[in-house]
Amino acid sequence: MARLFWPSDEAWAAIDLHLPRGRPGKPRVDDRRVISGILHALKTGCRWRDVPPEYGPPTTV
Repeated sequence: MARLFWPSDEAWAAIDLHLPRGRPGKPRVDDRRVISGILHALKTGCRWRDVPPEYGPPTTV
């Protein structure tokens, strides 16, 4: 199993302020999970399709 990366609550509070809210369109997925998946891919250098399923589907991440 791959080592998962989840930002601390303090780091997430700083990121969360910059996310869009109340915009029309598709319902939003769990932003914290998606951003954690993006950070995992950037930290490990893996391909998007190889991101662990705990972060959600690769098409979302």
